Amino acid sequence: MAVTKKNILNRLNFILLFVVVLLIAIMVQLATIQFVDGEKYRSMSEHLTLKNDTIYANKGSVFSSDGSLLATSMSQYEIRMDVVTINAEVFEKNVRGLSVELSKMLGKSTSYWETKIRKGRSNKNRYLFITKNLGYNDYMKIKKFPIFKLGIYKGGFIAEQTTVRAHPLGKVAERTIGYDDYRGAPGIEGAYRKYLVGVNGLRLKQKIAKGQWKPISDNNEKEPINGKDIVTTIDVNIQDIAHHSLLRQLEFYKAEHGCVVVMETKTGEIKAISNLGRSAAGTYYEKRNYAVYESHEPGSAFKVMAMVVALESRKIDTSTVVDTGDGRYKLYGRYINDSHRGGYGKISAARALEVSSNIAFARLIEENFGQNPDEFINALKKMNLNDKLFLSIKGEGAPEIPSPGDKKWSKNALPSIAYGYNLTLTPLQTLTFYNAIANNGEMIKPRFVKEVRSWDKHVQSFEKEIINPKICSDVTINKMQEILKNVVIRGTGSRLYAEDFSMAGKTGTARTEYWEADWATNRRYISSFTGYFPAENPKYSCIVVIHKPDAKTGFYGADVSGPVFKDIAQKIYTSNHSINQIENITPQFKSVQDNYLAYNSISDKEFNSIPDVKGMAGMDAISLLENLGLKVSFQGNGKVVEQSINAGEILIKGTTIVIKLA
Repeated sequence: MAVTKKNILNRLNFILLFVVVLLIAIMVQLATIQFVDGEKYRSMSEHLTLKNDTIYANKGSVFSSDGSLLATSMSQYEIRMDVVTINAEVFEKNVRGLSVELSKMLGKSTSYWETKIRKGRSNKNRYLFITKNLGYNDYMKIKKFPIFKLGIYKGGFIAEQTTVRAHPLGKVAERTIGYDDYRGAPGIEGAYRKYLVGVNGLRLKQKIAKGQWKPISDNNEKEPINGKDIVTTIDVNIQDIAHHSLLRQLEFYKAEHGCVVVMETKTGEIKAISNLGRSAAGTYYEKRNYAVYESHEPGSAFKVMAMVVALESRKIDTSTVVDTGDGRYKLYGRYINDSHRGGYGKISAARALEVSSNIAFARLIEENFGQNPDEFINALKKMNLNDKLFLSIKGEGAPEIPSPGDKKWSKNALPSIAYGYNLTLTPLQTLTFYNAIANNGEMIKPRFVKEVRSWDKHVQSFEKEIINPKICSDVTINKMQEILKNVVIRGTGSRLYAEDFSMAGKTGTARTEYWEADWATNRRYISSFTGYFPAENPKYSCIVVIHKPDAKTGFYGADVSGPVFKDIAQKIYTSNHSINQIENITPQFKSVQDNYLAYNSISDKEFNSIPDVKGMAGMDAISLLENLGLKVSFQGNGKVVEQSINAGEILIKGTTIVIKLA
């Protein structure tokens, strides 16, 4: 018996000892967690429940030269509600008033909103969804509603801000204005990103139920710094003229794609640039920036460059006679043809350029430079024709002019180059050379941006850049100016001649994809016209390039591209942008901001009905209505005075609305 009692006692002592040791271990562990690793676990807890969220800065806006808004960032807000944090008395007293105001702004009945909010409170929802895509003006209104006006903690008001990029003028010059997103960074937006993006801020957020995060006040919160504004050289009126003139011609000839560039002669400022490609549905849109990137054989447009080299070398003069025969000439086993049946016979070099004789230029260049082709090629390179323009906009195509010894060089290389084949240039590179002819030999780099501004403060200007102060002598320049004027008067461009308005330029008709097996049965051409106006005192230079027009309808540069050039020139000449009075207009940024706020106040809303656009600028109204899914037809210019569908009617996407401007 005694033994049994002793055993039991020992066992009890053992158990007691074990418990004491266990308690000591637990106390040691707790002490370690509290005092040794406390900071570590507190940090982990905060890391799991708190985070710094980025407040994205608004990108700067992009303006035209006259202050019209081309691209801007608009704030959008998602509104949620922490229904739990609101005092019970405050909630019961004001929930009806809040529901009334939400009904007025967002639609749906007052009872709907009250039921939703009360249900959220009963479910202890700390992140109740109210609405999204709310514009700034409506955001400022909603934060003053009953309950919400008490703020985050007392009123449960939660606002999540995002920014979207808007283009008030729609798709006009979209590829040149550009964007900076998943599609890359083309255009002005991509080129001047460092000025536009701004500096992001930080906001502390706390994790709440169901993996959701709620913004909280924090002394370390960092406000974002918005980006700076870019003032471009684009003139919206000239841009509108160029865009619609090109579009009409592309549609008429069912062409694959085309581009137009209008440049101010003395400054190199790009006043308009339109690039339109055909979709699968047969409509046209800003598909690629063809003017910048697309390097192609220029055809007869290059005869101007060949003529400058020949004249400058003094191997020929404008009066030099060349025999074109009957329009068909064999050189190194290959036939060269002129478009004129029967040929031109014996003509002067000047006349050869006026009528655009392939044979004449092949013979003139081969006979004078054939023994030393490097002399001709080096002269072209001396005029910077083999160099990129190094534009601020990304994606410029590289020019290519082969030299003796290159893979592309052959006996036929030199005469082919003479009339625009076996080399490639982009439309902008070609225009830059023609602009130098108009500008008395000074070659200027094309420029898309005037300055950088921060609101109304000047930050940085971009001045004229000279590529080559003198591409050739004044004697040669004067001769070329006279010939290019005569091209329009009595040459291949004679259909474009107008007694009351002088133009100078050169037609271009180049075969393309002629190496393909089906070319004989499916002929493809590139039609162009490059020149300047007025001929006597040039203010603007312009190039029009149209790829693959329907050959059955027409393909010659004078027929396809020339009318676009003439239309643009005459409309600019007769518009408010008087050709005789070109001014550098400083954008009126206050008025621009006022116009933008008016546009923004409407465009930020989600519409279920037709908005009232009366009194809005035509361009803004068209952009707004098209973004809502409506088809827009307009008459006149200026501000909207009438709309065919009354404000408040149900919005049905695809419906055509007619607006009258005055």
